[in-house]
Amino acid sequence: MAARALFGIAMGGLYGNAAATALEDIPDEARGLLSGLYQQGYATGYLLAAAFARALVDTTSHGWRPLFWFGAGPPVLFIVWRLFLPETNLYIEHQELRRASGGAGKTFVAEGKVALKRHWLILIYLVLLMAGFNFMSHGSQDLYPTLLKNQFGFDADAVTVTQVVANAGAICGGTTIGFLSQIFGRRFTIIVMCILGGALLYPYGFISNERIIAVAFFEQFAVQGAWGVIPVHLMELSPGAFRTFVVGTAYQLGNLVSSASSTIEATIGERFPLPPLKNGVKRYEYGVVIAIFMGAVYAYVIVLTLLGPEHLGRRMDVQHDADAAEATGHTLSEKVAERGRDASASEDGDIEKGATSHAQ
Repeated sequence: MAARALFGIAMGGLYGNAAATALEDIPDEARGLLSGLYQQGYATGYLLAAAFARALVDTTSHGWRPLFWFGAGPPVLFIVWRLFLPETNLYIEHQELRRASGGAGKTFVAEGKVALKRHWLILIYLVLLMAGFNFMSHGSQDLYPTLLKNQFGFDADAVTVTQVVANAGAICGGTTIGFLSQIFGRRFTIIVMCILGGALLYPYGFISNERIIAVAFFEQFAVQGAWGVIPVHLMELSPGAFRTFVVGTAYQLGNLVSSASSTIEATIGERFPLPPLKNGVKRYEYGVVIAIFMGAVYAYVIVLTLLGPEHLGRRMDVQHDADAAEATGHTLSEKVAERGRDASASEDGDIEKGATSHAQ
C-alpha cells in the first residue's frame, strides 16, 4: 500500500507541471491545437499499452510482469528530456517577481491568500468538472474490453484491434476538437462532443460484431475530443500564481472521485445479469451498464459546462495577473513584466542579427 501511495504521489504531481510546461508560453492562436496534442499523450499511451499488453502479458512464464518491467523504461527518457528543457518564461517572471518583492516564500503565501479569497468558488467548480471528465473517460473505457470479450465473444486479437482503433479515434478527436475550440469556444465544443458521444452510446454497447470497431473510433473521438479542450480550459480558468497547483490538483481530485466508476458500474451490472461463461465467470449486460452510466455522465458534464465560466484567450503573463499585482504591488508587477519583454526582445534581436550575418 505504501508503494502504491508513493507511486500515486509521483504520478499525481506530473499533470499540472507538464501542462504548464507545454502550454504557458505558446501563442494564443495555437493554444487549442497544442492542448489537444498534449492531452492525447494519454490516448497514445493507452494505444501503446493495449498493443504491448497483447505482446507481453501471458506470453511468457512471467505472466503480467513483463509489461510492468517494460513500463519502467519510458520514465527514464522523460527525465533525460526534461533535464535539457528550460523553464517557461512565465515561470521565470513569477520567480523574479517573488524575489523582487522580498522573498519567494513570503510572496508565495501572499499570492495564495489572494487566490483563495478571490477564486475559491472556481477551484470547487474545477474539481467537480474534472470529476465528470474522469468519469467520462473511465466509464467509456475501463469496462469495454470485458464487454468485448465476455459478452460479445471477441478473442484477444480482436479486443486489441478494437482498443487500438478506439484510441486512434481518441487521438484524432482530441487534436481536431482542441483546435476547433480556439474558433468556436471551449464550452461549446465540449458540449457538442458530449451530445455526439451520447448519441453513439447505443451502437457502442450493442453492436456485437466487427462493425463495432468503427463505432468505438467515433465514441472515443467524442470523449477525447472533449478532453482535448481541457488542459487549456483549466489553464485559462486558473489563478495565475497557482496555475500549476490548481490544474494538477483539480485533475487528480476529479480522478479520485471517479475511482468509484468501476464500483458504480459493477453495482448497475448486478441488475442486468447474463448466463455465466462455461468456466463459471459471471457476466452482465455491459452495454446496458455503459449506456446508463455514460448517459448520466454526459448529462452532468453538459450541465456543469453550460453553467461554468470561460476565459478564451486569457492572457497568462505577470502583467495581466491581478492576483500577483495585489499581492506584490502593481508597480513591481509591471516592472518585472517589462524586464521580461525587454529580455525577449533582446533574444529576438540576437537571433535576427545572427540570421543576417549567416545570410551575408
